Amino acid sequence: MKSLLYVLTALSVFGLAFWAYQENYATQQVLKETRGLQREIGSAQVRLSVLRAEWAYLNRPDRLIELAELNFERLGLLPLRPDQFGRVDEVTYPAQPKLQITEGVDVSGLNAANAGAQRP
Repeated sequence: MKSLLYVLTALSVFGLAFWAYQENYATQQVLKETRGLQREIGSAQVRLSVLRAEWAYLNRPDRLIELAELNFERLGLLPLRPDQFGRVDEVTYPAQPKLQITEGVDVSGLNAANAGAQRP
């Protein structure tokens, strides 16, 4: 009986050691993937900051004015004037449509039935 208990204990120790070994390697693999993803996120953030800097450089007002002047004949772009803008109180909003009741509902019979049901 003791030998069976020793064998079962040894098997359970081997099983737990095997499980711990697998979990250790699975954890190391996940940590390696996480570090790789963090490196990719860092490089993407660097690329994004470079793209934002390039966008700001290309959208400089003096450069855009120069491009508009060079392409005036083709595009016909004119500078904005204050009289091109309107005020909020000048905006007309569409009228709300009125709900139309097409079929009437007879409630006289309902009230009488409910009144009779409420009395003891």
